Amino acid sequence: MAEISYPFNADNADGGRAIVSQTQWQSMAHMWGGDRIDYTLTAASYDGSDLPFGGRVVNGRSVEVRPGKAWVGGFYYQLTSTKSVTIDANPDSKARKDLVVIQADMSQSSVNLAVVKGTAGSTPLPPQPRRVNGGLWQMPLFEVDVAARDASVTISSRMSFNMPQTIATAWNTQSTAALMPRGTMVYDLDVNGTGSQYEAFNSRNGYVVTRDLGPTRTYTPSVANINQPAVRQGRWRYIAPKTVWFTSYLQNTSGSDLKLHQGQWTFGFTLPVPANGRIGQVLTAHMYNNNSGSPAMPNFVHLTAKINRGSDSSTAWFYQQSKFSPGDGMDGVALLPRRGDITISGVYEAA
Repeated sequence: MAEISYPFNADNADGGRAIVSQTQWQSMAHMWGGDRIDYTLTAASYDGSDLPFGGRVVNGRSVEVRPGKAWVGGFYYQLTSTKSVTIDANPDSKARKDLVVIQADMSQSSVNLAVVKGTAGSTPLPPQPRRVNGGLWQMPLFEVDVAARDASVTISSRMSFNMPQTIATAWNTQSTAALMPRGTMVYDLDVNGTGSQYEAFNSRNGYVVTRDLGPTRTYTPSVANINQPAVRQGRWRYIAPKTVWFTSYLQNTSGSDLKLHQGQWTFGFTLPVPANGRIGQVLTAHMYNNNSGSPAMPNFVHLTAKINRGSDSSTAWFYQQSKFSPGDGMDGVALLPRRGDITISGVYEAA
């Protein structure tokens, strides 16, 4: 029959089947979730003794594995007491890497601990675990370094654990995340339409926006130490945890230069969200003073925008190379020229 589906209460002429073979079960059940140890990581840190399937080398050549539970290739596995597996000798002059795995063997109709032996070599690599429906399906627990000439056996964890379920919210995302287990991914789907959809992580260090998922956000930058120019536009988004990409545009459409307020030495603009001010950060900008613009500026000027260290991290301040001599270094920017504009773009770490 071209169409088969299962499991149902009874067989039927349309391909529905009531009885499911173990291979059909595996094909179905491993789709419910990936291989993982049945232990949810929610703490800020762990000691090896805290975790199931903890291991150690005993008698020089065996790996002892402590009890635990796992989901492997669509089957549930429980190790109810400590068990050891033996690592084959390595008389070769080169080292070898093996794997200790939990293995679902369909020919044996069981799931058990096993060792997958690697190949000795100058730069040995661990064997790749097999994942074959109806055959062997392996989930790694440890990578085993087998030294040349049987010198030593050491193990390194390769265990994959369960994690808290991902959730979605319509609003109040940060407050909702605070009530979820540490390690929860949260999606703000913003069904009330007041902001951008985004992804966040309830990390051991607190709530962190990891990336925006919707269209680029907009904002209106404010300018410090001069009068506000007529055109102020900005676009931005989170592109990684606490990492913001943005671009801003300032244009003086009037026939007069916008000069510094008395006593000030440069002007700046506000960022879409405050930056991390622990070290200070630097951005790049370009000023265009068109042909009918101010005689006090060249037509094109490269600007550097600096985010200062400390609490003053919501504003970036402009600097330009001295107009008089390269040896004079950089100066503050004295004006936004008439009919001129500035474009600022960059990536920075948010607070």
